[in-house]
Amino acid sequence: MAKTKGTTREDLGSILETAAEVLDEVRTKADGPGGSLPLTDEMLRSWPSGDLFALSQNAGMGWSAPDVARDPYLILSTQGGLRAPDGSPIALGYHTGHWEISLLVQEAAEELKYLGVVPFAGMVSDPCDGRTQGTAGMMDSLPYRNDAAIVFRRLARSLPRRKGILGVATCDKGVPAMAMALAGLRDLPSVMVPGGVTLPPREGEDAGKIQTIGARYAHGEISLEEAAALGCKACASPGGGCQFLGTAATSQVVVEALGMALPHSALVPSGQRVWKDLARRSARALVGLAARGLASRDVLTDAAIRNAMTVHAAFGGSTNLLLHIPAIAHAAGLRRPAVEDWHAVNLKVPRLVSVLPNGPQYHPTIRAYLAGGVPEVMLHLRALGLLDESALTVTGEPLARTLDWWQDSDRRQRLRDLLHREDGVDPDDVIMSPARAREKGLTSTVTFPRGNLAPLGSVIKSTAIDPTVVDEDGVYRKVGPARVFTREHAAIEAIKGHGPHPIRPGDVLVLMGRGPMGAGMEEIYEITAALRHLSFGKHVAVLTDARFSGVSTGACIGHVSPEALAGGPLGKIRDGDTIRIVVDRIRLEGSIDLIGEAGDSSTPEDGTRILAGRPPHPDLSPDPGLPEDVRLWAALQNVAGGTWGGCVYDPDLIIAALDRK
Repeated sequence: MAKTKGTTREDLGSILETAAEVLDEVRTKADGPGGSLPLTDEMLRSWPSGDLFALSQNAGMGWSAPDVARDPYLILSTQGGLRAPDGSPIALGYHTGHWEISLLVQEAAEELKYLGVVPFAGMVSDPCDGRTQGTAGMMDSLPYRNDAAIVFRRLARSLPRRKGILGVATCDKGVPAMAMALAGLRDLPSVMVPGGVTLPPREGEDAGKIQTIGARYAHGEISLEEAAALGCKACASPGGGCQFLGTAATSQVVVEALGMALPHSALVPSGQRVWKDLARRSARALVGLAARGLASRDVLTDAAIRNAMTVHAAFGGSTNLLLHIPAIAHAAGLRRPAVEDWHAVNLKVPRLVSVLPNGPQYHPTIRAYLAGGVPEVMLHLRALGLLDESALTVTGEPLARTLDWWQDSDRRQRLRDLLHREDGVDPDDVIMSPARAREKGLTSTVTFPRGNLAPLGSVIKSTAIDPTVVDEDGVYRKVGPARVFTREHAAIEAIKGHGPHPIRPGDVLVLMGRGPMGAGMEEIYEITAALRHLSFGKHVAVLTDARFSGVSTGACIGHVSPEALAGGPLGKIRDGDTIRIVVDRIRLEGSIDLIGEAGDSSTPEDGTRILAGRPPHPDLSPDPGLPEDVRLWAALQNVAGGTWGGCVYDPDLIIAALDRK
């Protein structure tokens, strides 16, 4: 235990003193590496001094002197923590998603060395959205993505002779940041290696549900002993992203659908031989791309973006990809998809995957992998004519050839058989044909409600609304009183039943001022998860200008635009106002409207007049803990297109705005 008063002489000595024998071992010279650099007359006459000095550095780090001038390839990763050789922790990472990926880096590096090139490795670790839920750390989550992408690109450019980049990442912000970085390095060949998923416990709760133990305990729905035991075993294996189709898993699916990763690479079980094999094959693919003169710009095209949006809809993926896919497109110099594009895709693409959190059967992501993952879903989409099969992938071949291979591959049959044998699950009940999906009642994924509270749009994963509160015609309808909060902590306290005015069934929880300008557009899974796993939660709706975790479910509407602090009408709601929500899960249309003041119920037109005559809520303000660098991020992304533009930095728009000042 740390002392609270002063430091003893003995304590000070342990901090300041070093053993004499250690001091006596200090040396002032060394022999240096043996051998000679493989220099030529042309190299000495024409190479920049930096390229020549790089060879000295390579030899100094122990690379064989005759080989130091071979082609360099860079492995970038989001590695975190420090593992001993036996896998035990020396220093913990922020999350399982980056805890094991040093092993992927090692496998890829060994393969590159075997191929006769020189591997380099750099890293920019990533945060855990689960760890920061309900804390001030969440304000840095989305801004991290842009910053990390910039640093990844800077690292790549700082290795001037690099011939290609291998990106290894797993989780919510690391995968999008890496994809943005590689997309922006348009003239270099690059391959993504998804870091895979962790396994669910044989008995227990998944990593999404376990984040609700506080709320369930507060309502007496679980005991202290149950919470402690369940919490201990939720992450059943030490590496990989969470076991549900949240933002981490969806991001892995999307980079594969973009063609940036090898086929059947998303959602691979972390730490297993099949996972390590992926790293080696990806390294081979990267060197192959370079040999054929293919670069990122050849893979990332408008067709690839459309394919990724299509696969996202078929999986029923996280709404956070509405931020990340436009950002990847922007980095690649492509057109960013708009709300109308997302709406059109979701209208025509059926949802085919039954996993956590969407259902109807809550299979963990490892089962989606074993059932065939992205290529299996693509086979169904191909049959519907919904894919552009001419899009190139990092195999160096068009998508059509990948799907031809997958259909008859031994890999496909073996893993689907394994799922049936080990878990007793029919793979066609995890990844369904369109006919079976219709029979099981699966609906398309995302709806974009408008109305007088969201004139620029909002988003809801309509497929994840509890079906018991949806009418027989497939429409969710709710009229209820607003419960207004400007701080997430206060909303959670009300959900837990603390204080004089707890959240009750029928309420519409309004959380305002938590968009980019207010709180870095925080992710409020603590709220949505608590409501999902409380017995009355399905009878509460949520409206917010914040965003949601990919594992969120329920009648939760986010990305409400404009955000409250940018003058959005959401910021004018008062406690008790009557709000009407309509979400058509079939036609993917919806609205959120103020229709009356406390106790009254009228029309959206009346609500519009009320809003026009009101000032903002008196408690509306940026979070007092909002970091200065997050404020800067919010201002820059707002100029560059805001939430619907992917929260990116657009230098041309930012510079033009500065020039107008």
